[in-house]
Amino acid sequence: MQSANVASPIVGRIWADFGSSADKIQASQKRANEALSQLREGANFAQVAAGFSDAKDALQGGDLGWRPGEQVPAGFREVLGKMQPGDISPLLHSPNGFHILKLIDRRSKNDSMIITQTHVRHILIKTSELVPDSEAKSRLLEIKKRIEDGAGFAEQAKAYSEDGSASQGGDLGWVSPGETVPEFEKILNALQPGEMSGVVQTGFGWHLIQVLERRNADVSQEQKRQQARLAIRSVKSDDAWQDWLRQLRDSAHVEYHAEPSR
Repeated sequence: MQSANVASPIVGRIWADFGSSADKIQASQKRANEALSQLREGANFAQVAAGFSDAKDALQGGDLGWRPGEQVPAGFREVLGKMQPGDISPLLHSPNGFHILKLIDRRSKNDSMIITQTHVRHILIKTSELVPDSEAKSRLLEIKKRIEDGAGFAEQAKAYSEDGSASQGGDLGWVSPGETVPEFEKILNALQPGEMSGVVQTGFGWHLIQVLERRNADVSQEQKRQQARLAIRSVKSDDAWQDWLRQLRDSAHVEYHAEPSR
């Protein structure tokens, strides 16, 4: 089973592998029809995908993410083109097996991608063998009290923070969703501009976080540039692999070891 984002649609898929024998094909079709029946009765797609699908993405609910139209197989693209977001396809088959698609959403390549970004700064005290957890937390609590008593956040960050942002007064710049660890982002999202957090622990140590401002930003062009960079990197990686294989072939030689005649 798969759900899809076609675009580019967002698609989810449930996939039942054929196998090779007639019995296996029949069994796969039966399983796929059972899955489709449950979906039509209102079952959650992700749960059905996890229970029935043979695809690698089954445990992710069959989610295929956003897929450019040209990357969707022609047979699937034709079906998805007639579907509305939320629709579930009939049972489809391909040389690989039986498929059920759910169209989650559809967007144009020219659509804007608006996200909320946060301008944030922090102070980090790291833990180590020499600085136990309790001591790092205690140091940060002292810094927090000094700031509450009137000391400048940036000055305290420059003096005490233990990461690369210290020289900028702890300023991390504009942060997009997913760019920080979950524990940090959870607190970040709960703060209002100008508000400072309590001490927050992550895998890096103990943080004091302050949100400076928020904005809505259109990152669609940056996303396109990132996709282009990934595509170029993939091509270069493949070229490097082929070059390495050619070098191996060019340097290969065969030795014959014959036993001496007796």
